[in-house]
Amino acid sequence: MNHTQHKALKFSGDFPPLFDQAIRELQEDLAVRPAADGEDGYPVCLRAGDCLAVQADPAGAVVTYSRPVECYRGLSLLCSHFDRLPFAIRQPRSFSTLGIMFDVSRNAVLRPETLRLYLRKMALMGFDLAMLYTEDTFELPGYPYFGYLRGRYSQQQLRSLDDYAFALGIELCPSIQTLAHLNRALHWPAMEHLKDTEEVLMVGDERVYEFIEAMLREGSRPYRSRRVHIGMDEAHLLGLGNYLRRNGYQNPFSIMQAHLERVNEILRRLGLEAMMSSDMYFRLGSPTGGYYDSPGIDPAVAACVPQDISLVYWDYYHEDESDYDQMFEMHRCLGAPVVYSGGIWTWMGPAPHYEKTIATAVAGLRSAKKAGVDFALATMWGDNGAETNLFTGLYGLQLWAEFNYSGDYDEETVRRRFADVTGANPDFFLHLTDFNHLPGIKDWSVRPVNASKFLLYQDPLVPLFEADLSGVDAASHYERLAALYGSYRQSLQTADSGTDSKADAPAPPAEGSFLGLLRLMLAFYEQLALTLAVKCRWHQEAGAAVRANLRKKAPSLAALARKTAEELTSLRDIWFSFWNAANKPYGFEILDLRISGMAGRMETAARAMEDWGCGRIETIEQLAETPLPYTVLSDGSLKGSYAWGEIASSCKLDL
Repeated sequence: MNHTQHKALKFSGDFPPLFDQAIRELQEDLAVRPAADGEDGYPVCLRAGDCLAVQADPAGAVVTYSRPVECYRGLSLLCSHFDRLPFAIRQPRSFSTLGIMFDVSRNAVLRPETLRLYLRKMALMGFDLAMLYTEDTFELPGYPYFGYLRGRYSQQQLRSLDDYAFALGIELCPSIQTLAHLNRALHWPAMEHLKDTEEVLMVGDERVYEFIEAMLREGSRPYRSRRVHIGMDEAHLLGLGNYLRRNGYQNPFSIMQAHLERVNEILRRLGLEAMMSSDMYFRLGSPTGGYYDSPGIDPAVAACVPQDISLVYWDYYHEDESDYDQMFEMHRCLGAPVVYSGGIWTWMGPAPHYEKTIATAVAGLRSAKKAGVDFALATMWGDNGAETNLFTGLYGLQLWAEFNYSGDYDEETVRRRFADVTGANPDFFLHLTDFNHLPGIKDWSVRPVNASKFLLYQDPLVPLFEADLSGVDAASHYERLAALYGSYRQSLQTADSGTDSKADAPAPPAEGSFLGLLRLMLAFYEQLALTLAVKCRWHQEAGAAVRANLRKKAPSLAALARKTAEELTSLRDIWFSFWNAANKPYGFEILDLRISGMAGRMETAARAMEDWGCGRIETIEQLAETPLPYTVLSDGSLKGSYAWGEIASSCKLDL
């Protein structure tokens, strides 16, 4: 929008710190500007108060806020109601702190400008905390391999981001692993002396505590916040690697407890306020080693829980509020403050799953509110290559924000606010679930089907999922999705340029451009659907033709394989643009290898089909085998396949 079209506002009253800077950063998002000296503008009085409230009529508005970020959410509410004056809104918070955690460690490291975009949208939504999950993606003096060639943030980049967040009323803080999930840091030969297992630190080694103190000191240095998440989650093989050889078998809880005491000493010395994942306490009493099936907490375990470290109850799976109620009750027995952490499902492949996101968030947030939890934290993970661009998670953030300020979930409210905050059609985001959810397929509740991933990477000659999808017309499903996302892309292009011609791949956007990222997102998903449509057509026809000995179909199938290779190459190219628009360039090499490798496999499949068609080979042995079920469970549901290694081949992948 042209700056001269922005509505002029004349501000007065109680200004939050750095208000002038904040309004400069937000004026494009709000389509407003401060009135110039001597210029008439719409009067807006800002008042400090006990909660967010906005009251407005044609003569002016009063925006009341209890903390700075509520001022910017209030202005967003005001701007979206200019055509509906008069109005009055009062929005007390459900949670004292509402945060979002960005995974910047699983290959994709968000560009600072992308994070600034997120911070602006978070301010308009009313989030007051942003957490960066940094395993090894920050500078660590004395450890040159820490984050080497991984896109680590410099101290200056983090300091600048912290300044930017602070101006918008948002607390920025780090998440730093201090026990497990350190595979990328520990895999270097120069770091082996710190390693128990591939993921876990060598508890008890003094060099490990020097390393942890360095991580906590340097990792927290750029931030104003004294809060830090120290992880401690999923240390499944704790004490069973180098530790076992060095010390013999020790009780895992004793190992962890001694380690936590040492880490807590460091935290106190550095003046840091910590939170940690609670799952390891619950796994100790579980018959399966799981998190959510523990019958209760052993009083001896509860007595060892430090009361000065908050416990993060993370749960991305349950859809029944009573499951959360039970877990909050068990957490209460541990005595320490509790943080509820839910998930925006961005970790299952190239597309997010909004049905699962909404079902789990609503149940979890309702239970957390009922339990009196002060801090709610949404997470966006990027497991197994960060194939889902975190930009696609924005609608999930809006859901969490609206729950916080309205006290419950109302779909229409979330859709309307999302359109107001972003200017985007919510359906652009919500229909991304359709990439994973095929008609006729029943999802396993714990790991919903992620069809877009396993169909993209299923080998054309080793089709592991053929029996699982017997009778499912996936090709037609993706043809419809390609048409849908093509229409979305064209509607955005028409609104933006006044034309409806089919665009080539969009040019890379300016850094931090919401509209540019949205264009790339729609183009990417249109191309993903086109690719999956032709690839699924191959899977649906090739094996059946070989087993029925229909050699006459070989030429058309060979052509289909080569067409699929072409679409895969186009997908790789648009994915490259989408990745680089949001993330630092590091990490894309993994996706490039996967997609380029699949394009090569499609060419191999085309040659095999030609050889069979002209009689050079009697059959295509892999396709001639009778397909067997792979991920079908006893109740007929399919579980998702979230790791490339369990999709690509039945042979061992030595990665």
